[in-house]
Amino acid sequence: MRGPKVPSFFDTDMITEQQLTALVTAHLEGTPFFVVDVSIRSGNRICVYIDGDQGVNIDDCKAINRFIESSLDREAEDFELTVSTPGANSPLRFPRQYPKHTGRELEIITTGDTAINGILVRADAESIELEHPKKSKKEEQKPNTLLPYNQIKEAKIKLSFK
Repeated sequence: MRGPKVPSFFDTDMITEQQLTALVTAHLEGTPFFVVDVSIRSGNRICVYIDGDQGVNIDDCKAINRFIESSLDREAEDFELTVSTPGANSPLRFPRQYPKHTGRELEIITTGDTAINGILVRADAESIELEHPKKSKKEEQKPNTLLPYNQIKEAKIKLSFK
C-alpha cells in the first residue's frame, strides 16, 4: 500500500515562481547580480535567468545553481534546474540592465508603438539617452532622444555581425 503523497515545492500551496524569485533575489542582495525571470514549467523544469551589472559568467551561474539546489528538497520531488542569462536577443527588462550596454545600438518600441533605433549614450535611474548616427555625410545630425523607462515598451540590443 502506498503512503500519502509527499507535498513538494511544485504543489500550488508550496513554492511558486514568485517565492523562488524572492528567495534568489534575497540571496543576491548586495551583489552585482539580480534576477531577470523565473519560471517553473511542466516536468518540474525550473529556469532562473540572472543578469549582472558587469555581466555574468559561468561560475556565477554555477554558484547560484548550487544555492538553489541547497534550498530545495529533491527528496520530496525531483526537478531540473537551469540557471542562465537571458539570450542575446532577449529584451532589457530593468533599468539596471541598461548602463552596461552604453555604446551599443538599441532597438526600442515605445508605449506609443513608435520604433526608435539609436546608440545608448547614457542610462540613469529614470531614463536613457539615445544618439542617432547620421546615415550619410549630407544628412543633418538628429538631436539625441531622452526616453524615460516608463515610455519603453520593449528594448533590445541590436546585434551586429560586422
